[in-house]
Amino acid sequence: MSEATELREACAEAARRGGAVLRERWGQARSVELKGEIDLVTDADRASEAAVLGFLRGRFPGAGILAEESGASGGRGGEGGGLRFVVDPLDGTTNYAHGLPQFAVNVAALDGAGIAAGATYDPLRDELFTAARGGGAHLNGAPLRASARGELVQALLVTGFPYDVHRRHERPLRLFGAFVRRARGVRRLGSAALDLAYVAAGRFDGFWEERLKPWDVAPGILIAREAGALVTDLDGGDRMLETGDILAAAPALHAPMLEVIRREG
Repeated sequence: MSEATELREACAEAARRGGAVLRERWGQARSVELKGEIDLVTDADRASEAAVLGFLRGRFPGAGILAEESGASGGRGGEGGGLRFVVDPLDGTTNYAHGLPQFAVNVAALDGAGIAAGATYDPLRDELFTAARGGGAHLNGAPLRASARGELVQALLVTGFPYDVHRRHERPLRLFGAFVRRARGVRRLGSAALDLAYVAAGRFDGFWEERLKPWDVAPGILIAREAGALVTDLDGGDRMLETGDILAAAPALHAPMLEVIRREG
C-alpha cells in the first residue's frame, strides 16, 4: 500500500468515526453557541472532533493537526515536509443545528507536496468521498468522474455565502446574480465540503465560494481534481488554502466561469 493510499484510508476511517457521532446525535436537542455573528458551533461539532482527533493522534502521534474547533496541535506538521491533518468535524453546522440533512465530516492529510489524501463523509446518506494523490477519486469505492458539460447555459452550479455576508454582501450577491443569469440553475446548500464532493461526482457542474477555511476545502480540492475537475482560486491560481477563495468546475466550464468572476466580481 502506498503512503498516499494509507493516508486516504486513515482519513476515511477518521471521517467515519466523526460521522458516527453526528449520526447518533442527529435529531436530539442541541447545545448551540455563536462563534461569530451567524457562525455556530454545537456540542455535536465538539464530540465529532474529539472522535476524529482521538483516532488520528493514536494512528499518527507525531503529526500536526489543524482542526476547526480546537485549532492547531501536535507536531510541526506541514513544516519541512511533515505530515499534517486538517479537520472539519461538522461542515454544515447551521444545517445540522436546524435539522437540515446536508452536512459532512472533512479530513485531509497534507505533506510537503501538498494535499496527499482526503475524505468527505455524509453520515446520513452513508456516502464516503475519498481521494489519494495520483490514485483517483471514489464514492464508496466506485470511481468518480466530474461532469463533461460544455456550455454554461446547461450547467447546474452551486455556491455559498461567507459568514460575514451581512456586512460584505455586495460581491457575493453580484456573482450569484451573474451566474443565475447565465446558468441553467444555481443552488446554495450550506456545505462547501459536499458542494466540492458533488462537483467530483458530476452532480454539480461548477462551484465557487469566497473566504472559506482550509478545513472546509482541503479534502474536496483533491477529490475534485482526482475526479477530473479543474480547481483554482478565483484568480486562476493555486492559493485556495491561503485565500479561502475557490472555483471548481468541469474542465470546459472552468474558463467561462473564471471569466464571469473576473468581469462581474
